[in-house]
Amino acid sequence: MDDAARQAALTALPGQIRAWAQELGFATAHIGRAEISPAAREKLTAWLAAGRHGEMDYMARHADLRADPAALVPGALTVVSVRLPYWPEGEGRGTVPAEQALTSPETAYLSRYALGRDYHKVVRNRLQKLADRIGAAAGPHGYRVFSDSAPVMEVELASKSGLGWRGKHTLLLTRQGSYHFLGEILTDLPLPIEPDPDSGGHCGDCQRCLPACPTGAITAPYQLDARRCISYLTIELHGPIPAELRPLMGNRIYGCDDCQLACPWNRFAHAGDPDFAPRNGLDGAALADLFAWSTEEFEQRLAGSPIRRIGWERWLRNIAVALGNAPTSPAVVAALESRRDHPSDLVREHVAWALARHGR
Repeated sequence: MDDAARQAALTALPGQIRAWAQELGFATAHIGRAEISPAAREKLTAWLAAGRHGEMDYMARHADLRADPAALVPGALTVVSVRLPYWPEGEGRGTVPAEQALTSPETAYLSRYALGRDYHKVVRNRLQKLADRIGAAAGPHGYRVFSDSAPVMEVELASKSGLGWRGKHTLLLTRQGSYHFLGEILTDLPLPIEPDPDSGGHCGDCQRCLPACPTGAITAPYQLDARRCISYLTIELHGPIPAELRPLMGNRIYGCDDCQLACPWNRFAHAGDPDFAPRNGLDGAALADLFAWSTEEFEQRLAGSPIRRIGWERWLRNIAVALGNAPTSPAVVAALESRRDHPSDLVREHVAWALARHGR
């Protein structure tokens, strides 16, 4: 391919990339510069210095990589940002509504993104197909595909590319809400850059997401203290959950959606990709039933699920807290009693706390 043909191919690529992305199931794709603004770098540095990342040491360990995409892909010039909707509810889906699960205290609530297949694999596999098509059209290029799988400031890159804007809960928002996974292709191709979006976003004076957080983790607009976030507590934290936060967690055993459920933009969310439809009845399972799973059942039932990464021990820890918050009943107490002598110190401690909540 000579220079003129290559330039023509590059000029035509943005429109082709959007079309290919939609063929692969993505809602849309946008192209931006592979760079992080000084302001975003400063905010990351301040957030880490304040210790708001908790035990997520990898956030601090790879801070330099997050601030410099070219360190991940040498010569990176542009980023193709995509989003893949996951919301499991919609016409004909038959999914237990999120609000119903949250208001049923003996039912487990799992973040809706985690009810189906592991998004890391789904998004990366589709991005690889998109990268292959780009290479076929423009020739060989240096690139990597990502989806929450490397130190990439996804929301920053996505918002700068025009994919959406950062909401006050810190997630990427669009006019179809925030129920989506993000993915990126960092490439050394000099693709035409699309215009930046309105830097002010479209949240206006709305702050509904702040008081919606059960544990007060959203301390101010655009400020998140991960140490109080239920997603952090149930997924990232390896040790005991702070006792003062346990009663605030309700029946949430894996992640939390409250800030998103409160967001008016999510009224316009469409049903997501079928790959993320609920499996194993996790959209409305009884806490006592999930607590009874053996380690073998946990591994088998959650094969191919993002939930599997926390392991059986933390799974039981999280459910024990939810059982402690459930109304006292013979079934709840019997479930907790069955794990009173569990070999794990972590599980036993949370079971003891939960039993004490029921006067045992």
